[in-house]
Amino acid sequence: MKLISWNVNGLRAALKKGFADFVETCGADIICLQEIRATPEQVSVAFKNYDMHWYPAEKKGYAGTAMLSRVQFSDLFRGMGMAEHDREGRVITAALPDYYLVTVYTPNSQRGLTRLDYRTQSWDPAFKAHLKKLERKKPVVFCGDLNVAHEEIDLANPKSNRRNAGFTDEERATFDSLLQSGFVDTFRAFCQEGGHYTWWSNFGKARERNVGWRIDYFCISKSLRSRLKRASILPDVMGSDHCPILMELD
Repeated sequence: MKLISWNVNGLRAALKKGFADFVETCGADIICLQEIRATPEQVSVAFKNYDMHWYPAEKKGYAGTAMLSRVQFSDLFRGMGMAEHDREGRVITAALPDYYLVTVYTPNSQRGLTRLDYRTQSWDPAFKAHLKKLERKKPVVFCGDLNVAHEEIDLANPKSNRRNAGFTDEERATFDSLLQSGFVDTFRAFCQEGGHYTWWSNFGKARERNVGWRIDYFCISKSLRSRLKRASILPDVMGSDHCPILMELD
């Protein structure tokens, strides 16, 4: 099973930059998308051999997630069943025979950390509870833009970003707690080196200079670790300020 996750930074914009070609050639069984910022009515393209499952935000042109799949799900549900968290289209859960697949677009703590308390004291615990509830039934794979660089190795300039959104102690702690509850960061299972990022600022030629952050993840229940065959980052794929990430399970 080949899975891809990508924050497309606006699906309509990504389509103008070759997204449809990427879907056609990537060979993925399922593609999880974050920050689609669109509704089905705004996107007329159909993707051959893929069914598209949408979860747009209530607010137009904001957030939202989607899944493109060429395998059948036995069930699919949107949100976490909590109105205070489900207005922005941030979580889709799909049931596969052996595990649940969850895609998430975690709220950004925003400049000035205006949303840090919501993010770390409300959203993060709710999302963790959602995953652990699913895991009581069968293993879980979750992926997406988690909006946090876990360790100093996960961003180019950790010292200067210490209290910036995405690298606060609070955000790192809640993500650490999530992993410690029984999940594996699949990329780190294969690569312990720095210099591998999934997001770059649009300013200062950051992507060209590889001054980035690793904030997009595939994580799996520990019980799936023996089935993990590959986890990688695809930095050469353009079309967004994020790049796609890939995981393969036996």
